[in-house]
Amino acid sequence: MREIKFQAWDLDAEQMYNWESIKQLFHEHLAHPRVKVRVYTGLNDKNGNEYYDGDILRNDRGAILEVVFVEGGFYAEGYDPLCRRVVREPLSAFASWSEIIGDKYRKPDLLKEAEAGEGEL
Repeated sequence: MREIKFQAWDLDAEQMYNWESIKQLFHEHLAHPRVKVRVYTGLNDKNGNEYYDGDILRNDRGAILEVVFVEGGFYAEGYDPLCRRVVREPLSAFASWSEIIGDKYRKPDLLKEAEAGEGEL
């Protein structure tokens, strides 16, 4: 069974809070419209960093993908330049040989750059 942990992004403070910081005030964070709560996927990247939904990863083929939660599972989704198409694959297929390079809250430009590369083919 995977460990269940959360992170919370505060839109006003532009700060990510870890599980230890939010677990005592968890209900307040969930109900606050300016806080985005992220859930741990149970998987780690090649450097041992924990994946949370909203993380941005780069796989060994150079694709920049976002961790998303869809229909009860975690996926890596984004434009793959080698396939020349948008892909959505189970995160477990990418996790151990990919690297977290940011998240959509602190580094949203990473996703914009990847989307811009889509039109260059």
